Amino acid sequence: MKSDIEICRTTPLLPIAQIAAKLGLTEDDITPHGHLKAKIKPSVLQRYQSKQKGKLVLVTAITPTPLGEGKTVTTIGLAQGLAKIDQSVVACIRQPSMGPVFGVKGGAAGGGYSQVAPMDKLNLHLTGDIHAISAAHNLAAAAIDARLYHETRLGYAEFEQKTGLSALRIDPDRIVWRRTMDHNDRTLRHITIGHNAPGSTANGIERQCGFDITAASELMAIVALARSLKDMRERIGRVVLAYNLDGEPITAEDLKVAGAMAVSMREVIEPTLMQTLEGVPTLIHAGPFANIAHGNSSIIADEIAESLADFVVTEAGFGSDMGFEKACNIKATQANRHPDCAVIVATLRGLKANSGLYDLRPGQPLPDAIFGPDEQALRAGFENLRWHINNVKKYGMPAVVAINRFPQDDEQELKLLEAWIQALDVAVACSEAFAKGGEGATALAHAVVKACQQPCHFQPLYQSCESLSDKFSAVAIKGYGALGVSLSEQALEQIHELTTLGYDHLSVCLAKTPLSISHDTSLKGAPEGFTIPIREVRLCAGAGFIYALCGNVLTMPGLPELPAYMQLDLDEQGDVVGLS
Repeated sequence: MKSDIEICRTTPLLPIAQIAAKLGLTEDDITPHGHLKAKIKPSVLQRYQSKQKGKLVLVTAITPTPLGEGKTVTTIGLAQGLAKIDQSVVACIRQPSMGPVFGVKGGAAGGGYSQVAPMDKLNLHLTGDIHAISAAHNLAAAAIDARLYHETRLGYAEFEQKTGLSALRIDPDRIVWRRTMDHNDRTLRHITIGHNAPGSTANGIERQCGFDITAASELMAIVALARSLKDMRERIGRVVLAYNLDGEPITAEDLKVAGAMAVSMREVIEPTLMQTLEGVPTLIHAGPFANIAHGNSSIIADEIAESLADFVVTEAGFGSDMGFEKACNIKATQANRHPDCAVIVATLRGLKANSGLYDLRPGQPLPDAIFGPDEQALRAGFENLRWHINNVKKYGMPAVVAINRFPQDDEQELKLLEAWIQALDVAVACSEAFAKGGEGATALAHAVVKACQQPCHFQPLYQSCESLSDKFSAVAIKGYGALGVSLSEQALEQIHELTTLGYDHLSVCLAKTPLSISHDTSLKGAPEGFTIPIREVRLCAGAGFIYALCGNVLTMPGLPELPAYMQLDLDEQGDVVGLS
């Protein structure tokens, strides 16, 4: 079989104007970026306010493993499968971050005959949204340090007299806005800035700082959750950059940098229109890190897609304990719109990896045994799938299990897995979308259409009026099956302060490892009897949630021993090679 990029490069694609026309969009609705991608103006929503919205299908998965479960392949394949059975459909996915593309994960366009095209355009820069977010984020970082420098250099009274501005009296030990970049670089997690020669402050005020990957920026989450350009601008203004000497928050609006940040991000609010290999329209928008943020594509992209098609297929980051939970408790709450159906992606080898009987680590060679028949490992790993099925059910949502089939999968094991799933009274379908495109996902498409006809009794895990501690406990106990949470002294103090400042109405987000339902990567399958340790909580006032750092989760990844960038290059024609 050809490589992913070879398949993409040899598949004829339609001009993006034709893809837009299929959706009923006019030339005035889009801004082309070349022949194969275009920005869609959110103003198109005004034309469809009275139109009945399409069904929203959310693709999630079992607990991720180093083998990859094919969630994006299934998302794109399902969209193509729905088109094959004559349903109007749009796919919505997040924009890939170049950090993971160059690191361990590789590309995020899907694969085989179920991918977004051109895959190199999608994975590398696209329309520049992530860079614009980085620029806006780092503008705020520069602005807060410049303000600290000038107020310190002149003194508060002289600064006010010279500038006509009120001194912000920034506490240098409580500047909470770090810097960002769209690469994995562990050396930048903790840095010292403003280093000067003795007796000088020419380079600013020396203090501790650090970098996060851009996907973890609150601005990225704001783009994904904003309802309009005006809403995005207001949210940026609410972002808390630092605290003053009295412990009061200093926002981007207070610093008078919010307007310039919004200017830098003006076009970021517009989703990018592309297509699958079979010409299914696909909206790419935002890329919030599914640990630190909610890990879902944008509300605006969903709303545009729901206005233009009968079915919208989107995906949530990591397993159902991560992106799916946040889609239900953060995104659905803010959008006032919940999914109509969930698709849970599972693979034979992924379930075996979740059995705990194999020692699998990212970037390390995979044991050959995991690809062969092993009923003991499959049965043990099935407990993980059972957990994710029950997790979806607790939100009152119909579920379909998609078994992402690989060529080497054992037929008897596939039938055994299907029987176990059916015994749980859950719909199941095998998908061969990777090898066969939409044709390989028609059975899954029919199952999803049927599931979307069932009633959905959506129920989030908590209400906004509950205390922050109770919300964190609800996610841990109801969401993960934990005994509860363990709050550090620092976390307790931060929760008290945020409550005092009036932020306790916000949603919560637990940032933990995706490699286990718990916080501990060594606990596989469906662990019980664990407690989630929360070491620190951080405010995202503009995005509308507070996230808790659990265990040793990081906001800036590092590169592995054999990073994916080693495979990337240009051929003699100038085309990208080695991307998958």
